[in-house]
Amino acid sequence: MVLPHGVAHMSDSIEGFVETSNNLAEIEMANDILQITSSQRSSVMSRLDELSCRIEAVAELAGARVNHMDGYPGWKPNMDSDLLRKSVEAYEKLFSQKSEVKIIHVGLECGIIGERCGETDMISLGPTIKNAHSPNEMLYIPSVNEYGIF
Repeated sequence: MVLPHGVAHMSDSIEGFVETSNNLAEIEMANDILQITSSQRSSVMSRLDELSCRIEAVAELAGARVNHMDGYPGWKPNMDSDLLRKSVEAYEKLFSQKSEVKIIHVGLECGIIGERCGETDMISLGPTIKNAHSPNEMLYIPSVNEYGIF
């Protein structure tokens, strides 16, 4: 009842964008030991740290041990990015249609690059994937060609 699960904080600057969340990823009982694995994500590192500390405090109050594993660092989207603007223009020239710009709440390599390279103007793009990380995950095959992968 006290272990956070789901959306912890919505973005203050981007309407409808989940900024910080926790996922109870796995609950397993083996040899009379309960193991709970959770996965925290955030585009804001201070909120990620805050949520991780909260989960650790709940676990310790319950008498549990806590192990931390590396995850993806946060990456805050920049909707005023020159690179984003130029990419949208290039897409529209190439395909004679408007591109779809979406912000998603996932771990991306952009967080790792940003952590190592500092303030870098980045975007992430790729084919259309639906129901990611679920048994119903699907790749929309026609969208693959748009990125020159095949």
